[in-house]
Amino acid sequence: MTETIQTQMTQPRAGRPRSPEFQLAMDVSRGLWQDLFHDAFAVRPLPRMRTDGPVLRSLPPRLREGAALLPHALVVLAALITLLISLAANGGGDLMQFLTGVMGMGAVLLTLLRPVVAFWSSMVVPPVTAQYMSWWDSDWPWAPGAFATQLAVLTVVAMRTRPRTAAWMWTLTAAYGFVMQGFFISGHYYTNTMPFLFVSALTLLVVTVWHVRREAVQKVTAQQTVTAHERSKRTLLEERTTIARELHDVVAHHMSVVAIQAEAAPYRVENPPPELEYAFKVIRENAVIALSELRRVLGVVRAEDYEAPDAPLPKLADLDRLLENVRDAGLRVDSTVTGAVRELPQGVELSAYRIVQEALSNSLRHAPGAPAKVEVSYVLGGLGLRMVNGPATGLVKPSPGAGHGITGMRERVSMLDGEMTAEATDDGGYEVAVFLPVPSAAASTEDTA
Repeated sequence: MTETIQTQMTQPRAGRPRSPEFQLAMDVSRGLWQDLFHDAFAVRPLPRMRTDGPVLRSLPPRLREGAALLPHALVVLAALITLLISLAANGGGDLMQFLTGVMGMGAVLLTLLRPVVAFWSSMVVPPVTAQYMSWWDSDWPWAPGAFATQLAVLTVVAMRTRPRTAAWMWTLTAAYGFVMQGFFISGHYYTNTMPFLFVSALTLLVVTVWHVRREAVQKVTAQQTVTAHERSKRTLLEERTTIARELHDVVAHHMSVVAIQAEAAPYRVENPPPELEYAFKVIRENAVIALSELRRVLGVVRAEDYEAPDAPLPKLADLDRLLENVRDAGLRVDSTVTGAVRELPQGVELSAYRIVQEALSNSLRHAPGAPAKVEVSYVLGGLGLRMVNGPATGLVKPSPGAGHGITGMRERVSMLDGEMTAEATDDGGYEVAVFLPVPSAAASTEDTA
């Protein structure tokens, strides 16, 4: 028992937890040191103002470059006003009174390079100015020039630093004012510490609100960027899922035909050799396996509530019906077909139909009232599509869009190893040009072999 008590009494007290008050005092002192003392002489030039805003963006290039220096010009103007206020309060004064005004102006200009040093310099201006005041019964402890200097420096430094630094500066300024007012008030009938603290507090409150609003705008902008990126990725995945569903119907049809033909082929030949029967059996088994794997993979991307459409998938032969529908919706569209019309692979025809459909839908949304034109060209080695619409006209406003329709078209073109361009025309319209390669029958046979 005695040994235990002695052991507890000889344990070092350094391991005991600190009190909350002590921790708070340490945090306060650490924050004060970090904001106003640590690396206080570091050069931090005032950055130029951004000129990509909606107002400055419309200015000519030379004026836009000059507008970038507007914050610097405002600081210089504040320094000159501070000097004028000091000279006016001195009534012209002697050389020393002029120099104190220059000292205040220098403190304001110093905020362009070293904001923290500028604050400490402004704290020296009031006592120096008080030594050369011609009217000892005037404002105390803030002479007019010192009042303007301190207010200007507090405002600029608060805008260049964070709100906590502004709070420290205001607290030290208040401490200086109360000390001067309490211990060096002899011969002065009026003190202006409270008016100065009130005005500076309002100014710093406005600056703090500005800081909070700017940070909120930055966070919202960053979140909007992330949201737009996620929405684009989701739209891309949805478009790929739609393409996968449609291709399932195309590929499943052909694979079913292969399986049926492979099963029926031996019965169409009298006394087929065993090797031929075995070859057709292998073909049918592989076709069935491919169909099973295709359905399994599609089940991963297909939504639970998705139901396969009963109607057959559209083809280029159905473009006339599509054009009639968009004409009924108010779009003036003309169509032209060039080249020898021929039957294309079902995947190519389906993608071509969907691309034209999406292009016409974009014309309806983004260019209401504008005429449109669709050109379908059957060329050697592929299929060419060109959809052009003019600029929006009429009283109907264009609907906003995020460009997801263009993304879907590019996905379909990329899937078929095609090429696509989508850009604005010189007259304010929009043009989408697509080429979908179609291998010839001989090349297809060689690839199959």
